[in-house]
Amino acid sequence: MKPDFERINSLLVDVFNDILVIEESELKKSRFNDLSITEMHTIEAIGMYKKKTTSEVAKELSITVGTLTIAINRLVKKGYVERIRSEDDRRVVKLSLTKKGKLLYRVHQHFHSQMIKEILVNMEEDEQHALLQALDNLHQFLQEYK
Repeated sequence: MKPDFERINSLLVDVFNDILVIEESELKKSRFNDLSITEMHTIEAIGMYKKKTTSEVAKELSITVGTLTIAINRLVKKGYVERIRSEDDRRVVKLSLTKKGKLLYRVHQHFHSQMIKEILVNMEEDEQHALLQALDNLHQFLQEYK
């Protein structure tokens, strides 16, 4: 069976755009309506469990430290992120989510969890494996462009 390249491309583009539109729309309707989608993804990159340096987060987001610093300043002002000086080396500053930032992180993760559950519903184990392999292949391809 020959793959339908146009259909696959169309679905990938549509899914990507739909996720962004839905995330932005839900953000604007929520109590977190003071955030942009970019700021939300910055919060996601900071994460819940491990304090990260600005350099680590910038690398994960593929942006410069300067660009991230501007975003972090806004997120600190809005009460989502805090800067914490290292006990070992006072020159090192780590980023951490505040209680408000952690709540947003959980809400965002819940959306992604629901999305994944819906994707996998009624899929056999071999189909799930094929989807995982396809997404891994796509991810590897995209990593080469970073």
